[in-house]
Amino acid sequence: MQTLIDFDDAPVFALPVLDPVGAAVAEGMLIEGPQGWGEFSPPPDADAAALGRWLTAATEPGTIGWPDPVRGRVPVAVSVPAVGAARAREIVQAAGCGTADVTVGGPAGMLADDIARVAAVREALGSSGVLRCDARGGWDPASAVTSINALEQAAGALEFVARPCADLQQTAWVRARVAAPIAADADAAADLEAVRAAADIAVLRCGRLGGARRALRIAELSGLPCVVVSDAVSSIGVAAGVALAGALPELPFACALGTRLLFGGDLVAPARSLIPVDGFLPVAPMPAAPAAEFLAQYTVTDRDRTQRWRERLRAAIAE
Repeated sequence: MQTLIDFDDAPVFALPVLDPVGAAVAEGMLIEGPQGWGEFSPPPDADAAALGRWLTAATEPGTIGWPDPVRGRVPVAVSVPAVGAARAREIVQAAGCGTADVTVGGPAGMLADDIARVAAVREALGSSGVLRCDARGGWDPASAVTSINALEQAAGALEFVARPCADLQQTAWVRARVAAPIAADADAAADLEAVRAAADIAVLRCGRLGGARRALRIAELSGLPCVVVSDAVSSIGVAAGVALAGALPELPFACALGTRLLFGGDLVAPARSLIPVDGFLPVAPMPAAPAAEFLAQYTVTDRDRTQRWRERLRAAIAE
């Protein structure tokens, strides 16, 4: 264990994506603090303020630690990317979760593919399973209304639809015109009053909100029921979402924390990899440390890629 955070030697890693829609790998950095490890993996479009929040989240487990849990395990939803119907069915059947979080909202004209994916997931889950969709801001308002109604029919019922449109004003317009509950990101830069006007449910993401402690405070201020979602890549990063879910006073929804199943590798030992068992993940006081063999296997050695990540880390530190 070290006494200071060594940003200069923070390793850059890349894990293979099993069903790539865009990039074939997902990249990030590991940050080691005095108490343990965290993951810094902001999206490519993150601005300086967002990079700063991601770094705060990455250093939280290794410094001040996570909030105390109120439960020992959390229910998990399997994440289904924008794949074909047959592959979607395989993913759900292999995961063993009772809830599925299905990516929809692809390019114009792809609604038929979304409907087929949702129908396949419903078949795999059975009538007792819980199904919801995440459009990732991909619809315009009119398309969102049409698509949500069609997907709800294909699913039989939708627990909610997350991020139907790119902004909260459009999302509020959609919410007034559909029966399915709407979820929206409780972004650190967003007006929570606007979130409440646009959504029935607040989506909490540790990286974007600056860690589990800050996300817990945002949840309290929002006054909305919350669902925990992870944008992290490795089990080290996903553990932050598990910690947040474990500390929330109420947890009405299964958490979209089954993202380890989207990747063809991990940085921790198999026994510590956050793969759901019977639809649950255990809450731990800190993330597992990377295993030397897997860190060596997935460390990025390309100088240009490594340099880009170090520049992003410096921007985050400066913020």
